[in-house]
Amino acid sequence: MENEALLRLSVFLGLFTLFAIVEALAPRKQRAQPRVKRWFTNLSMTVLNTLLLRAVAFGLPLLAVGAAIDAEAQGWGLFNALNWPVWVEVIAAILILDFAIWAQHLVTHKIPLLWRLHRVHHADRDMDVTTAIRFHPIEIGLSMLLKIGLVYLLGPAAVAVVLFEVILNGTAMFNHANIRLPLAVDRIVRLILVTPDMHRVHHSVHRNEHDSNYGFSLSIWDRMLGTYVAQPKDGHDDMTVGLRWQDDKPNRLGWNLRLPFDKL
Repeated sequence: MENEALLRLSVFLGLFTLFAIVEALAPRKQRAQPRVKRWFTNLSMTVLNTLLLRAVAFGLPLLAVGAAIDAEAQGWGLFNALNWPVWVEVIAAILILDFAIWAQHLVTHKIPLLWRLHRVHHADRDMDVTTAIRFHPIEIGLSMLLKIGLVYLLGPAAVAVVLFEVILNGTAMFNHANIRLPLAVDRIVRLILVTPDMHRVHHSVHRNEHDSNYGFSLSIWDRMLGTYVAQPKDGHDDMTVGLRWQDDKPNRLGWNLRLPFDKL
């Protein structure tokens, strides 16, 4: 799809810069660790993930978007058979894909092998815009393969996949950002979207809290399926973010890359 990569990169850089500035000027929580080391590690993992996906793209051009284009050309997938109006298909595809990401996130918490990968994301002792892009490369690769398979099953228009990717990346950076929304605004926004306060509960050290609020974009799935927790029991100011590694190890790139292979 023409200019798809440029569009996604432009939105990513614009929103990343915006949220980084806001959280630097008016942070929701005080940092537990220096920003420089954390950002180096989190951004380095993003670079590794990007290189991995580019390598995968040699065999699967344009990844999920390429799968949508190929599915349309071959006539594969549910939406290619239904022939719905484009606007209906786009809305339905975004909702289905967002639910799939919610379900995938839940599964990564329930299956020990997948949790080994996903705990790299949760080991971050602070939560800010860079946490949204802090994932182990193997988890990113598996997630992309799942997404490609789902796109072939659904056969959505390529524009639906692009919009979904842009929305998902943007909302993930928003709800991981260390920013403070007025309580009245938060209550309204979280009726539809996951807010920073809502997602921060998911990064609590308490098991019952980090096994909740799985949404990255829409908040409706957690509300509908009983995994919604409104506030952390310790309060946002006093809650502890991260896992049991309350030292400087999560700041080290090598430690994070090795973490899935270490003993539990």
